Amino acid sequence: MKADTHPDYHMIKVQMTDGTVFETRSTWGKEGDTLHLDIDPTSHPAWTGGQRQVDQGGRVAQFNKRFGGLTLKKS
Repeated sequence: MKADTHPDYHMIKVQMTDGTVFETRSTWGKEGDTLHLDIDPTSHPAWTGGQRQVDQGGRVAQFNKRFGGLTLKKS
């Protein structure tokens, strides 16, 4: 293997949004640095089952909402 081609792999601390801390190996930062997360599985709606921000209606419901008042009138 070639020398000096791989990044430095060392121990860091990861702090979750609820304050819990765990140690893992990473190439991020320097030895002993702490990575503070803004979003993690304990707070993100994708993992917690929280409310979605997108409209729950399907394509037909969106169409009817937008064009529901239009009618075809024969003259």
